[in-house]
Amino acid sequence: HEHHDLDEFFYVVEGRFWIDLEGRSVELGPKQGFVVPKGVVHRTRAPERAVILMIETASIVPTGN
Repeated sequence: HEHHDLDEFFYVVEGRFWIDLEGRSVELGPKQGFVVPKGVVHRTRAPERAVILMIETASIVPTGN
């Protein structure tokens, strides 16, 4: 999905977390963060248990458009 007007920030507290973007995937480990810029199609996944902090505005629909 994508968010046309707002960025989205992910921070990994524990475990491993992947963000699939068009053309590449970003793997994050503990204490790593990543900003998905507005308008970028993305999918998040964690094959095993992960604890993450996701920061977005209250107006974002988590499933995108």
